[in-house]
Amino acid sequence: MTPPILATEDLTVRFGGHVAVDAVTCAFRAGELTAIVGPNGAGKTTYFNLISGQIPASAGRVLLRGRNISGQSVSHRTRAGIGRAFQLTNLFPNLSVLENVRLVVQAKAGQGFNLLSMASRHAELTDAAEGILARVRLLDNRDQVVSELSHGNQRKLEVALLIALDPDVYMFDEPTAGMSVDEAPVVLELIAALKEQKDRTVLLVEHKMDVIRTLADRIIVLHNGALAADGPPAEVMASDVVQEAYMGRELEDV
Repeated sequence: MTPPILATEDLTVRFGGHVAVDAVTCAFRAGELTAIVGPNGAGKTTYFNLISGQIPASAGRVLLRGRNISGQSVSHRTRAGIGRAFQLTNLFPNLSVLENVRLVVQAKAGQGFNLLSMASRHAELTDAAEGILARVRLLDNRDQVVSELSHGNQRKLEVALLIALDPDVYMFDEPTAGMSVDEAPVVLELIAALKEQKDRTVLLVEHKMDVIRTLADRIIVLHNGALAADGPPAEVMASDVVQEAYMGRELEDV
C-alpha cells in the first residue's frame, strides 16, 4: 500500500474541560476522496482546523507526506501543500474576479504580491488565471468586483483559488452551502475532477448525503470528537456504530 499523503496521529484538542477532537488517527491516500460526517458539534470543522493549522493541537501530530507539520503556521502548511476552501468565503472583495485568481497564481509562481503591476505584462499569469476561471465557469465574470458576485459565484471563485494553489491536499468544508440547485453541480463536478489527480487527496465535510454518495470513496464518522467509523460509504452508513451514534436517525442531515 502506498504511503498516505496526509495522516493524523492521536490528534486531540481540548478547550478547557471539553475535548473537541479526541485522539483521531487517520490516513488519507492519493486518488481518494474522503467525506467526513457527523452530527452538529461532532468535531468535523475543528478537525479541519487542526489539520490546516487554524488552531493548535493539544496533543498528537499532523503528517504531510511523512513529515511532521504540527508546529507549522497556516501559511507554512499552505506552502507545504495543504489547501483549504473555507465554509465562509474568504476572498478579496474589492478586487475583480480575475485579480483574485491571478494573485494566487502569482504567489504560487513565487513572484510575490504586487497589486500595482498586475496588468498586461503578466500575460502568462493572466492566461493561467483565465484558464482556471473557465474551469469554474466564471470567465464571463472576470472583470466583476467580487463583492458584487452572487453567493454561489463567490463559492465557485473560492474553488478557483484553491485550484490555483495546486495543493497536495484539497480540503472542502461544505462547498455547496448556500448554493442554488443550478450552481451546485458545477462545484461538485470540479471536486470530482480533482480526485482524478492520482497524486492528490481530497477531504470533504458535507451535510448532504446525496453529495457524499456521489463523490466519496470513503467515509469517516466523527462523534463527540472521536472517530466512530471509517470505510466504504455503504459499509459505514449501514454499520451498527453509526446507527447507534445517530440513535436511529436517517443520515440525511448530518
